[in-house]
Amino acid sequence: MAVEDKHISYRIYLVAFCIFIMTVAIIFKLTKIQWSEGDYYRKLAKERTVRNFVIPANKGNIYSADGSLLATSIPNYNIRFDAIAPKAESFDKNVKPLADSLAKMLGKPSSFYHTQLRMARANKNRYLLIARDLSYTEYIKIKGFPLFNLGANKGGMITEQETVREHPIGKIAERTIGYDRIDENGIRVGKGIEWSFRKYLNGKDGKVLKQKIAKGQWKPIRDVNEVDPQDGYDVVSTIDVYIQDIAHHALLKQLKEFKAEHGCVVVMETKTGKVKAISNLGKLNPNDSTYIETQNYAIAESHEPGSTFKLVDMIALLDDNKVDTSKVYDTYGGIVTYGKDKVRDSHEGGYGRISLSKGFEVSSNTVMAQAIHENYKNNPKEFIDRISRMGLDKPLGLPFQGEGKPIVHKPGEKGWNGNMLPWMAFGYSVAMTPLQTLALYNAVANNGEMVKPQFVSEIKEWNKVIKKYDKEIINPKICSDETIKKLKAVLQNVVKRGTGSKLYSKDFSMAGKTGTAQANYGKNSGNDKHYISSFVGFFPAENPKYSCIVVVHKPNTSGNNYYGADVAGPVFKRIAQKIFTDSPSTNEIKNLNRKIKKQEVAYDDYFIKSSSEKKVIPNLKGMSGMDAVALLENLKLKVKVIGVGKVKKQSIPAGASLDKNKTIILELS
Repeated sequence: MAVEDKHISYRIYLVAFCIFIMTVAIIFKLTKIQWSEGDYYRKLAKERTVRNFVIPANKGNIYSADGSLLATSIPNYNIRFDAIAPKAESFDKNVKPLADSLAKMLGKPSSFYHTQLRMARANKNRYLLIARDLSYTEYIKIKGFPLFNLGANKGGMITEQETVREHPIGKIAERTIGYDRIDENGIRVGKGIEWSFRKYLNGKDGKVLKQKIAKGQWKPIRDVNEVDPQDGYDVVSTIDVYIQDIAHHALLKQLKEFKAEHGCVVVMETKTGKVKAISNLGKLNPNDSTYIETQNYAIAESHEPGSTFKLVDMIALLDDNKVDTSKVYDTYGGIVTYGKDKVRDSHEGGYGRISLSKGFEVSSNTVMAQAIHENYKNNPKEFIDRISRMGLDKPLGLPFQGEGKPIVHKPGEKGWNGNMLPWMAFGYSVAMTPLQTLALYNAVANNGEMVKPQFVSEIKEWNKVIKKYDKEIINPKICSDETIKKLKAVLQNVVKRGTGSKLYSKDFSMAGKTGTAQANYGKNSGNDKHYISSFVGFFPAENPKYSCIVVVHKPNTSGNNYYGADVAGPVFKRIAQKIFTDSPSTNEIKNLNRKIKKQEVAYDDYFIKSSSEKKVIPNLKGMSGMDAVALLENLKLKVKVIGVGKVKKQSIPAGASLDKNKTIILELS
């Protein structure tokens, strides 16, 4: 018995010892957690229950030169309700008035909201959806409703905000307006004005502290933000909506007619270099007739310009005093041979013996090749240096990423040979972007002063100018006044009696040059030989106000009408005549601040009125088309626009009830 008791005692001691060891281990672990690892676990617990969330700042707007919205940020608000937050007394006292207010604003019966709120309270729902996609004005109003006006903690109102970027004019100039977003890999990417001027547009993000209330659900701890977001500045572009609309549709019509792959058009103000319109359209897919803006061809695409480069020949020959426009050349039946290479005229049989000016007017390759080769073959560097002095061997230095680089071969470089000069004379073995070619022609129109194309005129914060972009001169004088005078004359004659004669109008003067370049013409080109058709010039010819370039890639070659005068020329003519004969544009920013402020007030007035009664379609007649679109899209309505200018007719009359499933058609004039 004593032995058995002894064994029992040993077991008790062993168990006690184990308990003691475990107690020591627990105390050790607790001490370690409290003092050594305490900060880590406290931080982890806090992160899982309380977290700072970023409040994106409202981006600044992008405006056209006449004050129309090109891009704007619209804040949307979702309102939810934490039914546990209010005290019983506050809830019972305010639930009926809250339901009445919600019914009046959102359109459903008061009994519906009363039932929803009561059920949420009974079920301890902390995340009841009250309203979605509210405007800022509606958000402010709902924030003042009974119960909600007690704040997030006492009233239970939960606010979720998101900002949506809208382009009120739709797809027009979309590629130049651009974007700034996070891609699927979490990398920030962008293009156009949105990306290049993001440091002004984006502002500074704010922070709000939220507490986790359920799985995946968070609500703000306080009514105020930890850090308030700072809105971005507005960017005023040089784009003129009226001219942009003309250019876009003129190019689109021609692309469809010739089943071309892609094309671009740019309209620039002669004196300042302000780009008034830029359209870049390409096929959505090879077998489709739908064209969209995917690439900025005018800025990024460097290619052989063809005959539009002959203006460089004329500048060099005349300004270097090599020859005069009256110098006569024999076209030799339309074929001139340099080694194994043959230079051909597009006109079979050539033009006989013609002057240099006539050779330029009819775009004779043989005349221009002979003129350049004869005068620069012993010193080709002289010709190349002339190109360099005009700045044509360097990018324009535009604010956008992806600007195409020009290609100008130089003597001594790999690939240079004696036959390169005559080929450069008619726009081969050299490459330029459309915008670079336009800058050259614009310099002639501007009496020799080459200005940098400009897309933004100023950065603003309401009525305060933060930064102003003045005219930037690339080259103060590309050639002498005497040469400029002769160049203007031959460019005008191209339209009067040369390759651009189909564009001639006795009522409206234009000057310019046609261009047709064969692309992918090497031995290994296979069946992919195609043409690039272009026209570049200025108008009116006597006192140029605008310069313009049109480039069309891969037009249909059936019917042998793929030349610049047939494909690109009509776009140029339509733009020129539309601008000056239909509805001249002043192209000035007049009272922009007043207009913006008036526009915002108009929006607020409408929302304030409509928030206190059932929402209806506003009266849009007489309103700017762009402003009308912005207003309707903010109401979540689908909009279709016909024409340009101000609203003359709306398909759904003013006063009609809102129906987000219907499309409202606006006719502009």
